[in-house]
Amino acid sequence: MAEKIDATSSSTDAASGPRDGSSTGIGPKAIIKNVDMSDEMQQESVDIASAALEKYNIEKDIAAQIKKEFDRRHGPTWHVVVGKNFGSYVTHETKHFIYFYVGSLAILIWKS
Repeated sequence: MAEKIDATSSSTDAASGPRDGSSTGIGPKAIIKNVDMSDEMQQESVDIASAALEKYNIEKDIAAQIKKEFDRRHGPTWHVVVGKNFGSYVTHETKHFIYFYVGSLAILIWKS
């Protein structure tokens, strides 16, 4: 079993920029705030989140899509928070945590 460690994150709508990528024709760049996962999984996280952001506008739907895709690709049990204002303190498996922004929306993904 993987080692468990704690991670803290908070979102206060600190990142700025359009979510829809309208100024560039592509989505806004992800800004990673805290991460404990491989470079490949980091990129996959951003790609999955970007696809969910293109498909859905409601935060709970975005989170559900990201979780569904992570559970499918990497097995259960993944947790996802998507929003603009939240705090968290989670315990996660080593190498299975990422916290990043896409525009003004914070995304937190972890496995426990």
